[in-house]
This record gives sequence, C-alpha cells and structure tokens, in this order.
Amino acid sequence: PGRGAAGTPAMGARGLWALLAALRAGWCLLPQAGYLHPDEFFQSPEVMAGDILNLQVYYPWEFLSSSPCRTVVFPLMTSGVTYWVIKSLQQLDICCINSYTLLVSPRLLFTTFSFILDYSVYRLAPCWEADPWKALVLLAGSYVTLVFYTRTFTNTLEGLLFALLLVLVSSRKSDGSSAEPASSPLIGIITTAGFFNRPTFLAFALMPLLYWAGLIADSQKSIKTVMNHLLKLVLCACFTAIVFITADTFYFTSMGLDSLYHVKKSSLFDVIAQLNEKMIVTPFNFLSYNLNPHNLALHGSHPRVTHFTVNGVMLFGILHLLAICAGFKMLKNYIHQLIWVKLYYHGSSGLLVHSEGNPTLLLFYFFPLAFLSLFSHQEPRFLIPLILPLVLFSTPKNRAVQWKHVIVIFNVLGALLFGCLHQGGLIPCLFHLEQLMHSPESSNHPRHYTLLFAHTYMPPRSLLNIKKRDTHIEVIDMAGSEEETLCQTVEQRANNFTCNDCHVFVIIPGTVRATITKCDVSFKNETLIFPHLSMEDPPQLPFLFSGNWRSQLGLYILQVDRDQ
Repeated sequence: PGRGAAGTPAMGARGLWALLAALRAGWCLLPQAGYLHPDEFFQSPEVMAGDILNLQVYYPWEFLSSSPCRTVVFPLMTSGVTYWVIKSLQQLDICCINSYTLLVSPRLLFTTFSFILDYSVYRLAPCWEADPWKALVLLAGSYVTLVFYTRTFTNTLEGLLFALLLVLVSSRKSDGSSAEPASSPLIGIITTAGFFNRPTFLAFALMPLLYWAGLIADSQKSIKTVMNHLLKLVLCACFTAIVFITADTFYFTSMGLDSLYHVKKSSLFDVIAQLNEKMIVTPFNFLSYNLNPHNLALHGSHPRVTHFTVNGVMLFGILHLLAICAGFKMLKNYIHQLIWVKLYYHGSSGLLVHSEGNPTLLLFYFFPLAFLSLFSHQEPRFLIPLILPLVLFSTPKNRAVQWKHVIVIFNVLGALLFGCLHQGGLIPCLFHLEQLMHSPESSNHPRHYTLLFAHTYMPPRSLLNIKKRDTHIEVIDMAGSEEETLCQTVEQRANNFTCNDCHVFVIIPGTVRATITKCDVSFKNETLIFPHLSMEDPPQLPFLFSGNWRSQLGLYILQVDRDQ
C-alpha cells in the first residue's frame, strides 16, 4: 500500500507532463500566432528561405558579408534543413510550400529539440535532490518552454546547449550514485558551438566549467591526468572552432548558398586560397559590435537592474523571487558564520553554510544573470537558458508546490499574452495576403501589389512566399513612422497612375487606425484580424470597455480605393 500511495502522485505527475508535452507540440502545429521579436525570423528562417527556397526576403545586417555577426552553421542545420526537406517533398508532390509550412516546419524542429530540456531535467534532478517528474511538470508547464523554446531564436539554441553542458558536467548517475566526470571532448565541442551561436554562452558556461574542473581535480590524484582532460577539451574546442570558421568564411565570402553549388568547378587550391584571403570569425565581430555602447543604444538602453527586477519576474514569476530570497538568506548566513568564526575561533575553523537550497544551482542561475546585467541592452529572452537551474532549484522541499496556484495563473496569462496576443495579428495577416496574392484570379491576371506595414513588428517577407523573380509585389515597412511620413507614402502609392492594375494595402493596428483616416485617401475594403496587441501602441483602457474593444485589439488590412 505504501508503494501504491507513493506511486499515485508520481503517476499523476507523469500524466500531467505528457499532457503538457502534447500541448507544446500541438500548439506549435496550430500554429502559435504571437510574434515575440523579429529575431525569431530574421536570425534564421528568413535568411534560409532566401538561400534555399529562392524567396524574396530581407537579409538583416548581422548576415551582411561586410562584417557578419552570426554564424551560418546553426541556421543551416535548423531552418536550412527543414526548408530543404519541404522543397524536396514539394518536388515529389507530397508537400506544398505555403505560409503555413514556411512558418511551422522550422518551429516544429525547434519544438522537437526543446525536449532536450526535459531529458536534461530528468537526468539532473537526482543529482540535485529534486523529484524528476515534479521538476518536469514545472518545466513543461512554464510558458517560457511552451512559447520561447518553440521559436527559432538563437537564445533557444543557447538554452539547449546550456542544458546539455549541465548534463555533461554532472558527477552522478540518474540513480544518484557517483560517476566519473564527463568526457572532456564533448564539453569542448558544446562550449565552442555555444560560443559561435551566441558569445554570451560563455557567461552561462563559466560556472559549470569551473564546477567540472573542480570535480576533475578532486577525482584525479595525478596532475598528468588532469592536464590530459584539459588538453582534450582544448583540442576539440579548437577543431570545432575551425569547422565554424571555415563554414562561415566560405558562406560569407561566397555570399549565399547559390555559389556553393559551383564549388566542384573550382580546384581545391582555389577554394583554400579564397578561405585564407578573408577569414570570418563571427563571434569576434559580434563582440566588437556589442561592446560599443553606441551600437547597443541603437537597439535600446535599459537600466542595469532590468534583468533582476523586470525580466526575471516577467519570465519566471514567483520562482525568480524565491531564488532571490534564498540567495540573500544564504549570503546572510555566510556573513554571520564568517563573523562568528573570526570572533570565537580566530579564523581557524572552516565554514559550513546551512542554506535552504543548493548554492551551486543558485550560482549557475545568478552568475549569468549578473554578467548579462553589465550590458545596457537587456531583453527578457536573453535569460531563457536559466529556466533549467531555476526549475532544479525550485523543486526540492516543495518550494514550488507551496505557490502552485500562483505559478499556474502566471503561466496561463504568460502563454496567452506572448503566445496569442503579442503582435498576434501579423502572422495571420501574412497568411491572408499570401492566399490573396496566390489565388487563381491573381495568377491568371498578374497584378501589382504594394503592402505597406505601419506600427507593426518587421514583417518576415518569406511568409508571403514570393519568388525572387517576381517583381510585381512591393513590401514597405514603415515601422513606427509619424503621421506625416505615413500619409505621404500612402498618398504617393495611391496616386501612382502609371500603374493601371495596382492594389495598395495598408496594414495597421486598430489603436492607430485614426492616423491613416487623416490621409487624403479612401478605402474600399477592410479586414480586421483579431487578436493583436501592440505594446508600442497599447490600447487605452476606456476603449477596451466600450463597444469598439475588438478594434483596439485588432490589426486592420485596409485596401486603398485608387478609383477615388
């Protein structure tokens, strides 16, 4: 009976984790309409759609050949592979390339990869005195896992590599027994790959690497054996770096994948000469750019405490606050014991800090957070790799269970806000426009389309599924332009009489729709896509309680009436 009683909660936790895992995969396929940040498109899918599918795209500055700041290896291995697959399936008449497949296929791969987090938690929980299934439920129920880890961010890959690194540096088996420290070659490969993905990975990796080095030193009696481990790590790290540098140099000096198909026409010596002529080390370009305060200011400057006081709470809620409280208590106990030893034992006795949690996990959590706080540009997604040490810290001693109702409500609201509402009309809008421009009527009678986006996030052109050879579609991103500039552009396109069969569409949130009505143009069709929440142009509370509330939480597609 004891085993059965104990097994019931475990079975319940397993069932709940399975439901949350199914929700993660199912919501990816729906798909999620929320648009978190332009980087989820422009750091991978948008670039690969242009290179592999030959679609009209916008190449961001990080991928310009003059000073590239992003490695092409991970975009090729993720979005590139999925686009190559759907391209091959279309050639076999098995799949059709459209907005849906262009959006969902890379996300589905990332969603599959996200279960590396679950595997890591299951492996690591016994090492940190946490119940594996309770930890898995806490992880899978977080909106960070449901939303951020199913998107094509480099931060997502950073979190997955961080999870694998924590598994590798673990010194215990899943049953809690001691084990030899992990293979140093794998640690070297993952650390270097993480560095090339995002150089900030070193902030996450430093404490686990020091922890692993301490385990190596404690378990090995011979200095020769310790140096052997370090030598293997360095050699594998160097080899991995060479692979990344070679791939990036070849890609950016050739500028695109199209030229890679002609490699066989060149001799091996020509290729090597080209690589040696201009070696591309993308992390150095990344660091050179981001260490300049003026460059960071272009992307937004924040107070240094933003990660601690705002972003941590926004992502992890009460778990972040509990970790801060535990950290302060641990520090307080340490200081008290330090004073006690100096006063009564004259510094001869060692310290033993009795804390409410594992100090190593808190170090894994707070050191990267503190390091990233040194930079003025601070976005919530920069912290998503920290979910793993936070979940492992929060599970023992029922810390999270005591706040389960708060945690559930917080994650439901977070999932709705970021998975559905935030810029949630833009992707359905692109789906709608893609269907309109590729309808049989438009195909039989080619028309010129001008799509003008105002006060929205940057639209990923790839989702419109326009081939590079098609010149009859123009996309204009007005961002947050003032009324005068916006009206001038709209009126100029509307009064372009040199184009007989032109269709001009203005895409604008309902909260600023009044701006476009002041322009000297009229509209003959309008489509409202609901919901859409723009935090840059938020709705006013009085309007939300009026009969016009759907307009305030919607995105309009307005067709200019050129006949007027």
